[in-house]
Formats: sequence, C-alpha cells, structure tokens
Amino acid sequence: MFDFTTVGEIMLRFSVPAGERLEAAGQMDVYPAGAEGNVATALARLGRHCGLVAGLPDNPLGRLAAGHLRGAGVDLSGVVWSPTGRMGTYFVEFAHPPRSIQVVYDRADSVAAHLSADQINWDVLLNSRVVHLTGITAALSESCLKLVQTIVERARRAGVALSFDVNYRSKLWTAEAAATVLRPLIQEVDILFCKQGDAEKLFGCTGEAAVIIQQLVDLSRAQRVVMTRGDQGVMAWDGGQILSEAAAPTVMVDRLGAGDALAAGVLHGWLGGDFRRGLRYGVVLAALALSQYGDMLITTTAEVESLVNNLHRGEGIVR
Repeated sequence: MFDFTTVGEIMLRFSVPAGERLEAAGQMDVYPAGAEGNVATALARLGRHCGLVAGLPDNPLGRLAAGHLRGAGVDLSGVVWSPTGRMGTYFVEFAHPPRSIQVVYDRADSVAAHLSADQINWDVLLNSRVVHLTGITAALSESCLKLVQTIVERARRAGVALSFDVNYRSKLWTAEAAATVLRPLIQEVDILFCKQGDAEKLFGCTGEAAVIIQQLVDLSRAQRVVMTRGDQGVMAWDGGQILSEAAAPTVMVDRLGAGDALAAGVLHGWLGGDFRRGLRYGVVLAALALSQYGDMLITTTAEVESLVNNLHRGEGIVR
C-alpha cells in the first residue's frame, strides 16, 4: 500500500535568473514542475511510499520529467503514457524590485488536460492511505474536472482519506468559477489546504486569521484545515483547537514550490500520527524550497529532522 498517491499535471519549467529577460534569453534552466508532483517528490524523499497518476507524452520531454520523479523515489506505475500530444510548459523570468517575477504559461491542450477517469489505474490510486488533489487539476479541462469529482466519490466509497489543496490559479479560471466548483469538492475532506488570500477571494472569508480559519472549518467541515499565510507561517485547525507555526527563517532564491513543500511537510507529520509536528515539518520544508532552485524539493529525512528539532518554539496554540 502507498502512503500517498496523487493525480495532476507534470510540466516543464524554463527559467532565466534575475537580471535576464525571457525575450533576450540565450539559454534557460529546465526543471520538472507541477503542484501534485512537487508534493509527491518531497514526501518520497522523506521516505514515504508515494505514487503519481498523470498523463505524459512518450517523448524525450516526458521521459525527462519521469526521470526526475523516479529519482526522488516516486512510483510511476499509474502514469498514462501517450504516443502523441504535448507536455505543458511554463516560463519564468525572475526579477528584483522594482520588477516582479513574470510567469508565462503554455499548457493548453496538453496530454494531462485530456486525462479521463477511464484511463486511471484505480488499483494504484486508491491503494493508499491518502489521496491528494488540487484545484489546479479541476481547472485544466472539463474531463479533468470530471476526473477529480470521480476520484472524490470513489475515495470516499473506498474509505481512503482525502487531502485537498485549493491552490487557486487566476490564469486558469475566475475566482467565481473556482468557488462554484471547489465548494462541493472540499466538503468533509480529511485535510484541507488553503491560502489565506484564496479563502478571502474565493469563499468570502473575512476578519482576523483565526476567524478566517474557523470560517473555512464551517464552510468545508473538513477534519483538519491548514491555512498558509506566506511569511507569517501557517495556521491550522486540528479538529479541536487552532494551532499556529511561524515561518522558518530562510534566504529566498526561488519562491516556486514552497506551498507544495509545506503541504508535504504537514502530510508527513499527519501520516506519522503527529499533525502538530507536521506544521513544523511544513514550515521547514517551505523554507528549504525557497532556498533552492527548481519546484521539486531536494532534501533528506536527517536534514529535515535536524532543522525541525532546532525550531525552539512554544506549542503555538491560538486561544
């Protein structure tokens, strides 16, 4: 049995460092990326048995991404390989103030966007302690939305725990459309991840952070709710009380993938029976992700445990 399985689009990221412009680039750095794959690789590097279900083109680009995932220890027996079609890509232009980071997506009509329920190896996906989904996959296409809905239904019938990350992307759909689709999907999941800004924008949550997280609990009836707050860290509902964990100190070199790393840390703690410690894993993994190039975190269990043990903080219970 897997500890963790997930479904989502694996992309390739092409980027130039701060000080260079995409339109003048002579060369680019290439990294595999994708929210679900980011979580899976981080958990696999922490020793969790992880499986990924995705659609990939059977060409050098698809095999490049697969090689990175296998190298992290992710099981790809659930991948649907397509003899035709393309892989989604995106392009990043890092920048220092006064410019902001620019991201250009080219993911329309990818193999992943055509993935449907009848292509899924359900024996792989549902043979897991937890299935992780995101709002990104639901936004890719009508077939992907139906796939996510089917996974939620089948996981519940099979008694498999569900983890759901709202992960709103304004370049994929409007806040109104996302809210309409995601509200029923997040009902009574085992773990809900949501940025504070997404809670406000999509679900109309307002007030102080502790009030907003309580509104998310009432809205979703999720067993546990994790609300990320950027450089202010994370706040969570554990089913009985509100907990908080400050962001771990870091030097940012690449901001992409930090939220996925945090989700991986929380799930790592939850899988180990310690949700409270999972929040600490989460902020440490997010800090590590910010300090590395590429979306997929590279670390070891020993490194993470050492950093978590060095977090000299109180219990962080919000009264």
